[in-house]
Amino acid sequence: MSILGEFIGSPFWGSLFWFLLFAGGSLFLAYQRIDLKTSTIAAGIALGAYTLFGDGSWLWLLLLWAAFGLLIVPNLIELRREKITKPLLETYRKMLPSMSTTEREALEAGSVWWDGELFSGMPDWQRLMSFPAPKLSAEEQAFIDGPCETLCRMLEDWETCHELADMPKPIWDYIIEHKFFAMIIPKQYGGLEFSSYANASVIMKLASRSAVASSTVGVPNSLGPAELLLHYGTEEQKQRYLPGLAAGTEIPCFALTSPQAGSDAASLIDSGVVCRGEWNGEEIVGIRLNWDKRYITLAPVATVLGLAFKLYDPDRLIGDKDEYGITAALIPTDTPGVTVGRRHYPLTVAFQNGPTSGKDVFVPLDAIIGGPEMAGKGWKMLVELLSVGRAITLPSSSAGGSQAAVYASGAYTGIRKQFGTPIARFEGVGEALTRIAGHTYIMNAAVAVTSGAIDEGEKPAVPSAILKYHCTELGRKVANDAMDVHGGKAVMMGPNNYLARAWMATPIAITVEGANILTRSLIIYGQGAIRCHPFVLRELNAATDEDADRGLIEFDHALFGHIGYAISNMARAFTMALTHAKFSRVPFNTPTRRYYQNINRYSAAFALASDFAMLTLGGALKKRELLSARLGDVLSSIYLASCVLKHFENQGRRATDLPLVEWSVRTLMYQAQEALHAFLRNFPNPWVAAFLRILIFPRGRTYFSPSDELGHKIVELVTAPGEARERLSERAYTTLEPGNPLGRLEEALGLSLKLAPLEKRLRQAHKEGLLRSEYLGEQIEQAEAAEIVSNDEAARLRDYHDKVFALLAVDDFAPEELDRRGTADTAQADEPPPTPRRKAAKRKAPPRKKVSGKTTRSKATAAD
Repeated sequence: MSILGEFIGSPFWGSLFWFLLFAGGSLFLAYQRIDLKTSTIAAGIALGAYTLFGDGSWLWLLLLWAAFGLLIVPNLIELRREKITKPLLETYRKMLPSMSTTEREALEAGSVWWDGELFSGMPDWQRLMSFPAPKLSAEEQAFIDGPCETLCRMLEDWETCHELADMPKPIWDYIIEHKFFAMIIPKQYGGLEFSSYANASVIMKLASRSAVASSTVGVPNSLGPAELLLHYGTEEQKQRYLPGLAAGTEIPCFALTSPQAGSDAASLIDSGVVCRGEWNGEEIVGIRLNWDKRYITLAPVATVLGLAFKLYDPDRLIGDKDEYGITAALIPTDTPGVTVGRRHYPLTVAFQNGPTSGKDVFVPLDAIIGGPEMAGKGWKMLVELLSVGRAITLPSSSAGGSQAAVYASGAYTGIRKQFGTPIARFEGVGEALTRIAGHTYIMNAAVAVTSGAIDEGEKPAVPSAILKYHCTELGRKVANDAMDVHGGKAVMMGPNNYLARAWMATPIAITVEGANILTRSLIIYGQGAIRCHPFVLRELNAATDEDADRGLIEFDHALFGHIGYAISNMARAFTMALTHAKFSRVPFNTPTRRYYQNINRYSAAFALASDFAMLTLGGALKKRELLSARLGDVLSSIYLASCVLKHFENQGRRATDLPLVEWSVRTLMYQAQEALHAFLRNFPNPWVAAFLRILIFPRGRTYFSPSDELGHKIVELVTAPGEARERLSERAYTTLEPGNPLGRLEEALGLSLKLAPLEKRLRQAHKEGLLRSEYLGEQIEQAEAAEIVSNDEAARLRDYHDKVFALLAVDDFAPEELDRRGTADTAQADEPPPTPRRKAAKRKAPPRKKVSGKTTRSKATAAD
């Protein structure tokens, strides 16, 4: 004790000791989020010790005790509410930005899941890791191995998109027969009742083969009549429509977008007016509808149309309101006044998509989904279902297409040679291959983890927006890189081109279910800032509570919780930035330990930046779209990185996947760092930005993007047959069959490795002058004659190189084959397709027309 006493008594060391005690203790309490009462007691004990053993002057002690007295005040709840919270609540109410009904309904949609943990700045990893790994049931696996595999075998993109501008009738019939449209419909109505993970897996497999098929199957299993009926329909409506939708006797579509209103649903001018009219020979109260919609998938062939419109009741026939707002209804397309049948042609990707309109269409009130009591609740229905559906169809389509791209690109760059070397060995090509593989791994992880959470009962509204935006954007990057490494092979259209049509399809996914620019700049963070924040929504609800006393109590709890949360995030962000988060808690002591810690750090930094942005900008933050977008980028990066780590755990911590995990997390964390840097550079208040930069980047920007060496390891994984390559493309259609380029590429890649010693022998013989020809076929003949290779070895080399040449081949056409203006079929081709006013029961597949006659000199054309 005497040594400690002398140490404390020393002017310099004593001052340092007390400074560290108070500063370090305060930092520790804030970092660990110790509650206000406990923190106050700890501060009092420390101050008492300083008073007894320290050497502070009486004035200094007086100031410290006065400050401690101020700390006691927030612990006096009644006094705090009356003197602090009540005035702040009045000010807060005046600052509240206006919020439309559609905005509020969007904010309240879905549930808060892992996104809320990341917004907290102190994520509880056990919550994420406790979710079971998603798995397919035996029935679901049998469907993927059976009907899904068969459908992939039947599909041929050139025929679908170029020759017919539609899937052939046998394919439509097969889809309907095997209930591909009924994956989400319960078995009691005749559906398959698959899990979200199975739904995603089917879409991925189809997308790896055909964007037309994945779009056609994906839409009925996403936001559409079946989903709306299951959640909001009356039992009578379910019994009327769901069995037909399951059996394929009804073809659904859902119409939201109109020429005047796309993502801005509040601007819909499509209308329904409650009035009296005639229905089945008698006068009833119903709705007279007028609409003009476009971009509606399956509309040209639909038999039942889900419709979003604004409902008006000027005569107040169903209630005491003149206007009810956005309403959703089901309209049979053979109802008088409905127009369907014409088609859009989205970037030559020939899925059924087109406009629909209605002129004075009269339907009964029970056409409203859920019945008349659901009038005006259509937007709430849609945004709640988007919180699930948006996480499945488009992200799965992007992941499936990317799985095909990485599988094809890895093999192609292994068998395609320049200067006698596989092009995969060129670092520029390898860099693109690395991005293809890494981005595909991120998408696979995001889809698997999020769909698994949905199956566990979550409705992750913000993560669904993250997946929609980032998976479709990553899919576009993968498609671009795949086109680059394939070069001219990918540019020349024809039956031999297995990439270009998928590349054309990527902008389509970018634009639907909320255009990506809008999703990034307004939805991800705009919804997340209020929905996922631990206190903001509570404060907002308290401020708008009509019960003043209850609102004050709730606002008080939320406000002081928020203050403590903000102080904690300052401490956490600063401490973890200084220490590189090396001491933060993680769920596993494995090679991925540091990645969890990096996410912890950026979670705190993101939460801190969010609070200061909302505090200083208030409602104006909504208009600062680029700032909002950058904060959304940070949230997205740490969410996707979390999915990568969870996916790695779900797959059994496969050591061969570690390079992909490291590349993915490093890339995402680097993006989070740069997004925060850009946010601070452009923050309108330079003093706040400087303060935040001290807390978030006290040592500067220390995170780096993945190294070239790591990229080389990934190239090795994707250019050689093995478990990591197969896992990366586990849902792609890779079966070895004559019509499947992925299977043929994999076969050629395997042969290239097996025959590499023979090829090396030929090169050496040519170098020594034993083989005079520069042409490979002649070299094999000369080597066989000179007994450099045996007859069997020569035969194997010929077979391999024939397969390679067939895979590298591109299509060419006679000029007249490309002339689609007419010949014998001109008159028929110029006629508009008939409007399909029929029930699918009468005709299983929609009518199709042949756009052109003979198109190529390929085997497929000869069969035609």
